[in-house]
Order: sequence, then structure tokens, then C-alpha cells
Amino acid sequence: MSTLSGKAILKRLLQIVIVIIGISFLTFLITYLTPGDPVEQMFIATGVIPSQEVVQEIREELGLNRPVLVQYFDWLLNCLHGDFGQSYSLHKPVSILLGQRLWPTLKLSLTSLAFMLIVAVPFGMAQATHKNSFIDYLLRGITSFGVSVPNFWIGLLLMLLFCVKLKLLPVVCSSGDFKSVLLPAITLAFAMSAKYTRQVRTAIVEELNQDYVTGARARGVEEWKILWLNVFPNSLLPLLTMLGLSLGSLLGGTAVVEVIFTYPGMGSLAVNAITSYDYPLVQGYVLWIALIYMVVNLLVDISYNFVDPRMREKR
Repeated sequence: MSTLSGKAILKRLLQIVIVIIGISFLTFLITYLTPGDPVEQMFIATGVIPSQEVVQEIREELGLNRPVLVQYFDWLLNCLHGDFGQSYSLHKPVSILLGQRLWPTLKLSLTSLAFMLIVAVPFGMAQATHKNSFIDYLLRGITSFGVSVPNFWIGLLLMLLFCVKLKLLPVVCSSGDFKSVLLPAITLAFAMSAKYTRQVRTAIVEELNQDYVTGARARGVEEWKILWLNVFPNSLLPLLTMLGLSLGSLLGGTAVVEVIFTYPGMGSLAVNAITSYDYPLVQGYVLWIALIYMVVNLLVDISYNFVDPRMREKR
């Protein structure tokens, strides 16, 4: 694997643009073909049954009576200028709504990644350094359980224990402070910790079998120095790639956990938008998440230069 040169970065940016256009068209088409009229749903959500004349008038005001391709290109042109449309249900610009929810979701994602690393790195290294021992088999069983259990079930158990029984944390996580982030972050980190523990174990075991480790041991270098100063840094590349993918996935995949804990993030906003037929908000959400996901992965690839100098291209 080689790192990205300036030309390669430009090529990747072009790919991002092409993929974003494709995703935007598919998202717009799917929402257009979704059964139900968004104008009628807007009125029904407020408890009003509108007449067909009113519905038709609102549809004309919103441009929903135009051909789908005309609507799409107008929307795409506005998106290029930073205008993702107006939310049907909340009556605010989509960009403002998503911007307000981005930081809480980012904070939740980063906190869950931090919790995951605190657990996965020492557990994975313990498994690797005690391969095929009781500790290894015990942690394998724990990680198998962690991978198998769904997030929402863990979230409900944590809520029952810490919110209902012990009353240490709030049931409704609407403020976005540390207490509100704690349980959702632990819920997300639970399954990730199990997966990453396995990856850390695999990466460390592979590095421990390298010749340089044998040579260092033969020279009398202390085991902890070999492990932390040589083996662990050399095993970071696959973990860094997974972290980038996980961050992108978390930014778009926290909806279930956010809904369970009523956390004010982008996921819960997207769920509300779907249930209320808020097409501009759904379209803007998908576009934002796709863009963030691809940019994060590009930054991870670029960061290989700084993590491992061996991967720098010879110029």
C-alpha cells in the first residue's frame, strides 16, 4: 500500500464528487417514489385535514408538481450553493437543522470511540501476549457475546440499571452534557470493543511473529519495550483504517441509540424526518453523511504519511 500523492488526492476528490452526485440522485428519486404526499402529512401532523385545493396550492408553492428531473436539478444546484432546502415539518433551513445536530452526534461518536479504545487495546494486547491461555479463551468468549448482542438491547439494560434502578443518570438525554452522552456512548462502544479487541489481537500476534521481535528478544530488550515501542506502533495502520470507517459509520449509524435515549443528534433528527415525510431533511441528511464518510476516509489515507514513514512515496 502506498500513500496518496497530490495527483492521487485530486483523483479521490473527483471520485467523491461523482459518488455524491450519484447518491444525491438515488436519494432524491427514492424519496420522490415513496408512497404518501408530504404536503398532506404536514397538515395531518398538526391535526388538520386539508382540502385538495389547499394541498394542490401548497404543492405548487413548493414546486412538487414539476417533473422529478427538474426538481432534482434545481435542488442539486441549490445544494452547491449551500442551500439544502426548507424542512417541511420544522419550517427551518435543512443546513441549520443538520448543523445544530452535527456536534452532538460527533461528540457521541468520538466519546464512544474513546471508550472502545480504552477497552479494546489492553484486552487485545492481553489476548495476543497470552495466546491460547485461559485469559485468551475468556476474552474470546466475552468478545463473541459482545458481537452477538444488539445495541438497542444493551442500551435498554443500561437505562434500566443506571436510570431506573440506581437513578444515577437521566432517562431523557436531551441536554447533550456528559451525563447525557455517557450511556449512549457506552452502548455504541460495547459491540465495537468486542470487534476491535479481535482486530488488535490479530494485528499484535502477526507483529509478534516478525523477525525483528525475535532479534530484539535475543538482544535482551525488555518485553514491555518491544510490545509498546515496536509492536504496537507497527500494528496501527489496519487499526487506523478501521477507526476511520467506524467514525464515518457512527456519524450515520447512531439513529437507533439516539432514539432510545432521546439524544439530540442527527440520527434522531433523521428518524423524525422519515416518519414525517420531510423529504428535504432526509435528502440533506443522506448527502451530509455520505460526504462526511468519504472525507473522513480520505483523511485517514492521507494520515498514513505521518503514522508510518515507510509508506511515503519516493519522489
